Amino acid sequence: MSDEKSWVDPGAETDRASVELSSRRTGMSFQRTRMSAERTLMSVIRTSLSLIGFGFTIFQVFQKLHDADVLRSSMAPRRFGEALVVVGIAILISGIVYHCTFMYGLRAERKALKAQGLIHADSQFPPSFTLAVAVLLLLIGFMAIVSMVFDVGPF
Repeated sequence: MSDEKSWVDPGAETDRASVELSSRRTGMSFQRTRMSAERTLMSVIRTSLSLIGFGFTIFQVFQKLHDADVLRSSMAPRRFGEALVVVGIAILISGIVYHCTFMYGLRAERKALKAQGLIHADSQFPPSFTLAVAVLLLLIGFMAIVSMVFDVGPF
């Protein structure tokens, strides 16, 4: 009997330490997952910025050539430029929606684990600077397409 009791006491201490380490590792996993989602959004921003910038440049070059009477018609390249900007905006919108949905789910999962006592969750997720940049780029993209289609605006 005394052997069984001495085996249980050290095991209980080891179990507590194991649970504590597991909770900390899980918390760090959530931080790594959040950072991964930020990197994914940055990739979407890079792709959409390239499409919007390239489309706007194509549009402007052919518009200037048409205005200088170098080209008689520049509608096909102009429409191609507009299409690239629209695709860039669509990719950015889908990336923002995916990021927000993913982060909402991650926060809900973290809250559930905290309620179960499986994670400490002492630190909150900070506001996403990457998301703010994505929304700003989206606004610029909308201004660019409005400028291209309706020939108004700052561009």
